[in-house]
Amino acid sequence: MEWFNAISETGMPTHNMHTLILDNLRCIQQGVNLLSRLDSEDYTRPSAQCFDSKIGGHLRHNIDHYSSFLNGFRKGRVDYDERFRDLRVETDPKFAIDELSRISEELKRIDPSDFDNSLEVKMDCGSPESAKEWSQSTIRRELQFLLSHTIHHYALIAVICNLQGVATPPDFGVAPSTLKHQQAQCAR
Repeated sequence: MEWFNAISETGMPTHNMHTLILDNLRCIQQGVNLLSRLDSEDYTRPSAQCFDSKIGGHLRHNIDHYSSFLNGFRKGRVDYDERFRDLRVETDPKFAIDELSRISEELKRIDPSDFDNSLEVKMDCGSPESAKEWSQSTIRRELQFLLSHTIHHYALIAVICNLQGVATPPDFGVAPSTLKHQQAQCAR
């Protein structure tokens, strides 16, 4: 995709961008690559083996989390429960690609010198108390969270794809630490 110009063909940064931003961009690009191969039927088909979840639902959930972060981090407060939940993202792969493009462009504008700025973060964890509690974090930590969160939802998407007979790359939905461990095992 043309919008993903932060990384050259060789995988090296084309300009001075922090690796945490690049890691998020690479992860988002994995989603774009998958979406560009899916038709609307595969994207929206519920998987009975995965609690009737859909690829589109998992992608929308990830996009909502990135959007919550991007809407709040400059104000110093990120509320992951304030999500837009746009059904177009769940049902239209092309629209989801556009949203991922928007998110990528916004991530590229984050200044790494701000990574250690404090944030208050809120997410409902199931109890009535947790829905009201704010926690201390930083921009860096939230970018790490978003990356991990996205990878784990990609793992669920990979399972759904597998059940639908749609191939995914071997590294799709696999944590970077797991990939490094696997590479180390192969090097022995």
